[in-house]
Order: sequence, then C-alpha cells, then structure tokens
Amino acid sequence: MSKPLFISIPHHLGKDEAVRRLKSGLGSVRSNFAHLFTVQEETWSGDHLEFRVSALGQMVNGTIDVSDTSVNLQVVLPWLLAKVAEALQPLIRKEGTLMLEKK
Repeated sequence: MSKPLFISIPHHLGKDEAVRRLKSGLGSVRSNFAHLFTVQEETWSGDHLEFRVSALGQMVNGTIDVSDTSVNLQVVLPWLLAKVAEALQPLIRKEGTLMLEKK
C-alpha cells in the first residue's frame, strides 16, 4: 500500500529566488545522497518540478511546487520507502531549508 509524504518548507525569498536556489542546489543533493536514491527524471515547468527517482529498487514519482512563501514537496511512496521516509523526514526538511538559505 502506498503512502503520501508531504513536506512544506517556509521561506522569505519570493518564488523566483526560491526556484533559482532549488535548481542550483538539487545537483549537490543528487551527489550527496546517491547512495540512497538515483534521479531518473527531473522536469521543471516554471515553479513546478516533476521528478522520478529510484530507491531500494522502487520507482517513486513526486512534485515540488514553489510559492512566494513555501516549497511544497509531495511524493507517494510504496510501503517500504514510506517507513524509511518517516525516519528521513527531518533530514529532508533540513536539506531543503539549507538549500534555500544558501546564497
């Protein structure tokens, strides 16, 4: 059974600056966490990102939507990955916040 994961990260950057920082920071996330997942597809459309990653032999689709005041991550995870993600949620939130804080 799949389980949705929602993470919202507030910011004060405005939409355009938040998107710019996310785009530049996602490359380092891919390399720093390559042992956990592999990005198969990443498609930006304005302030909306659709992505597909593989982790533990499972394929996962998700989205990131950037607003003027928050970044919202939504991923529907298979049961096994949902259990892992519960433990990783603070790390995901921390990495997202750091990415937005970097200039």
